[in-house]
Amino acid sequence: MRVSLRTTRCVYRHSRSYHDHSYGFRHSRQVERPDYSPTQLANRTANAPLLRYVDSLRTHGHRAARIDPLDLLQREEVAALDPTRYGLVNSSQTYDVNGILWTKPVGIKPDEPVEWTLADITSHLRSVYVGRIAYEYMHSPSKTERLWFSNMLESSEAVTGVTSKEGRERIHRLLAESETFDQFMQTKFPNVKRYALEGGESMIPALDTLFRVASQAGVEHIILGMAHRGRLNLLTGLLEYPARALFHKIRGNSEVPEELCASGDIINHVYSSPSLNYEGSTKPIKVSMLPNPSHLEAVNPVALGKTRAKQFAMMKTLSEEPGDCFPGDKVMCLQLHGDASFTGQGIVMEGLGLSNLPHYTVGGSIHMVVNIGYTTPGSSARSSLYCSDIGKMINAPVLHVNGDHPEDVARAVEIAVKYRNHFRKDIIIDLIVYRRWGHNELDEPAFTQPLMYEKIRSRKSVPALYENQLIDSEVITPTTASSVRDAYKSHLTNELAAAETYTPKATMLEKQWSGLKWPRNASSAERNPDTGVEREILSGVGKASVTVPEGFEIHPRLSRHVGNRLKSLEVGKALDWATAEALAFGSLMKDGYDVRISGQDVGRGTFSQRHAMLVDQKSETVTVPLNAALESKGRIELANSSLSEYAVLGFEYGVSWERPDILPIWEAQFGDFFNGAQIIIDTFISSSETKWLKQSGLVVLLPHGLDGAGAEHSSSRLERWLQLTNDSQTLDGNENVNMHVVFPTTPSQYFHLLRRQMKRPFRKPLIVAAPKALLRLPAATSSLAEMAPGTTFQPVLDDPVASSSKSSVARVVFLSGKLYYDLAKERSARSLSSVALVRVEELSPLPIPTLRSVSASYSEASEFLWVQEEPRNQGAWPHVRERLNELVQEVKGDGAKVLFRGREEDAVPAPGVVKHYQIQQKKVIQSAFEGL
Repeated sequence: MRVSLRTTRCVYRHSRSYHDHSYGFRHSRQVERPDYSPTQLANRTANAPLLRYVDSLRTHGHRAARIDPLDLLQREEVAALDPTRYGLVNSSQTYDVNGILWTKPVGIKPDEPVEWTLADITSHLRSVYVGRIAYEYMHSPSKTERLWFSNMLESSEAVTGVTSKEGRERIHRLLAESETFDQFMQTKFPNVKRYALEGGESMIPALDTLFRVASQAGVEHIILGMAHRGRLNLLTGLLEYPARALFHKIRGNSEVPEELCASGDIINHVYSSPSLNYEGSTKPIKVSMLPNPSHLEAVNPVALGKTRAKQFAMMKTLSEEPGDCFPGDKVMCLQLHGDASFTGQGIVMEGLGLSNLPHYTVGGSIHMVVNIGYTTPGSSARSSLYCSDIGKMINAPVLHVNGDHPEDVARAVEIAVKYRNHFRKDIIIDLIVYRRWGHNELDEPAFTQPLMYEKIRSRKSVPALYENQLIDSEVITPTTASSVRDAYKSHLTNELAAAETYTPKATMLEKQWSGLKWPRNASSAERNPDTGVEREILSGVGKASVTVPEGFEIHPRLSRHVGNRLKSLEVGKALDWATAEALAFGSLMKDGYDVRISGQDVGRGTFSQRHAMLVDQKSETVTVPLNAALESKGRIELANSSLSEYAVLGFEYGVSWERPDILPIWEAQFGDFFNGAQIIIDTFISSSETKWLKQSGLVVLLPHGLDGAGAEHSSSRLERWLQLTNDSQTLDGNENVNMHVVFPTTPSQYFHLLRRQMKRPFRKPLIVAAPKALLRLPAATSSLAEMAPGTTFQPVLDDPVASSSKSSVARVVFLSGKLYYDLAKERSARSLSSVALVRVEELSPLPIPTLRSVSASYSEASEFLWVQEEPRNQGAWPHVRERLNELVQEVKGDGAKVLFRGREEDAVPAPGVVKHYQIQQKKVIQSAFEGL
């Protein structure tokens, strides 16, 4: 007899409910949960031994499930699944299971006792939990989620997967085409490392199911991040990437038009963004596969950031209309992982850590681990039972599924999508498959795993097994099966012939990017436009930035911060860095741009200088004055991040890929912290435009300056950033660099740099050696006049003192950054007029034409120095040395030379002993004036 269950539908607020105070969007959503009736609760207590047995099957069933397609997974006997352990010894004894099992039989009244034998209970639960799909969800601390899963899996409403003839035929076609593609590639391009999907073909119908179910649920866009394994199968099989384009690339040609002068990338990093149509969906679903580097999992946070940015662009529009819109309603993030990298790469943990945080959540990601194995066995690759165990840090449910059974795979995917859509939280699908070849097609895996590959090579492929199953069940005929493969092989043959005349097209400046242009086509005026703003607007923005709501009690020390800003705005002088930054943000917001600044404690600023968000000292209510008091179309989002650099910087970079109308900023707590995100810098920030023609307006703020803090917290490693630029060595200058590296010395320069990011008709990353000591230095302030219309960023600042009597200057000192103020103070103390201090504010591109003009203007100068705080092997000197020497020789003759003054070569940026630092710093300052 089957059991009845009355389900009480309870509306509640999600436990992760919160409000993005700085942006104005709520993240809570109402969801329904199943619940027990009082009668059922009483029955659970009365049948406690049975309940323990049932919960043990739910908890430990996965340990006995048949999820390994090769049947090599060694598992011990799971004692927790034995009913006698709970005193249940008579298999024919009946139990009232109402409130213990989730089923809905027909004709049974709510709360009516329903009796099953122990054998029936065991059979039912083992069919659910000890099959080809294994479930891990009982670790969730949320009763609601546990009840939802048990209801979903055990009741008659459980997802049944693909059951129709048409659905099975589609799975067969996708599997057969994937296998045909790999066989075709092996025949035509036997020496190409394509990282085939052979053995893991069920990934294709899994993703097809995901796209279909998500589309039918109202999702309009999926952002997909994945590595190389199976990428080509997915591109040509589901994502409508022309096979002729792939063959064109394999033959050594560029995937982008040659006239754009991109370096391109390898075949396993190409990408596509098609719109797919599925029956039962009101709109096509756009799937954007992101370009990725070879560094596994590095694309994950980029996908998250792009997803978030797209969601909020839609939410900002929808928020003007009636009704609620929440993250994840329209846009989904899908991340494909490898089993070894999911366990081994720390970026996975960092990305999971962002999943439920304000300002970073995307309403739930679906993680599909293509558990395909590696030349290193799992016992040596991880310290956990499953590769997916890392997901338990956020209590993510895990569905392990045997990849030899595509229909079960489809069922697991449907359940995962339902969970994600219901709870807006991450879920993991562990798709357990195998690789028919080694790491690539040229590898011999039997070197290290002979028994596994003896078994693999003796078995039929996944497509062949499923094909035989459908033929045996008369879903398809052998003739139909052969025709599917023959038709796709013919298609690939035609595409190979068409590759001879294929010409790639540029499609990177479409939709939201359509108003921009390729940076190489921008004029000099467009590269450094007028970024000044009328005084009345700046004054209004500045006042709004420190407006405190009535009845809002700020910290007493912030009253001085508010008063100083208002006073400087009133007189139009002595504006500090934080004020200039607020003016840049607010003026851009009034122009319709959004601003997002992310990092550790960015709301107040590392050095307690920004205070863009205020906290009521009694209620801890938060207000963001620029959002609350400024009338503007744009909004500012202040995202205080987790203690992560790698994932958070990647996240902000993903934001910059999606929205050219947002100013995305990542601020390191200290400049040297960026090296925790070096992979994002090397493979995305510095190279994406060159490889993939992807523009980015990301700003990276790196507090920099030697001040006695020791080896760390001193240097933003300018030498590393400059080494990554493609700044030309020629004296003609190179305006179209891959990224700008700047070291501004005044607040107005910083103001113009931030506005320039948005006002140019293209986007470039901006790396700022940001201030520390200069934040409150009275000499390092600016006036409103320096930000007025007609003003702009100056890549070189000539000496304001020496400019009045240039003929008396004998020595020209080139430098960057805060050292200028130390040298200016020392020069004044010595009453010297023969030394000019020329600030190079932009190091990449090095402003050669301006430096040439400035150098020539000091007609009597015979000595040229480069002075820096950093050791000789660090800082800007390695980048500027040859360029400046060539420049002064051009201006002054072959005998002219630029000499270095600064710290000697060192393994660290600065000493940790304060006395040593002070001695060195004094020596650096004095070296600029030696011999005078």
